[in-house]
Amino acid sequence: MRFAMGKVLSFIICLVFVLTAATFAVGKATPAVKAAKMHATGKVIDISIETIKIERTLKGDIESMEFLLERPALDVSVNDSVKIEYIEKDGNLVALKVTKIILKNQEVKPIEVKPVPGKK
Repeated sequence: MRFAMGKVLSFIICLVFVLTAATFAVGKATPAVKAAKMHATGKVIDISIETIKIERTLKGDIESMEFLLERPALDVSVNDSVKIEYIEKDGNLVALKVTKIILKNQEVKPIEVKPVPGKK
């Protein structure tokens, strides 16, 4: 009788262990693979509500790229310099963020030369 009870108890403990391990394995979902975010900087040559096309120079070669817009880029117009954060989705380049680049003109001020005080 004791021998049978030991087997039943061992069986129940093993069963609980296996079911617990299976529950943890099912509970852990595999992480979804995120698309890599990429950046492109260039000059806008065409823009519409759904797409934006830029021209950029890469290693001396001029390349044009066309992006689908997730939302309209309202403050961007043709000939503006932009930085685009994008992903590749279903064979298309999808612009996540379009940022207008504003170059600040810096004035060159002449350096004033002051005489060095010394002993006379």
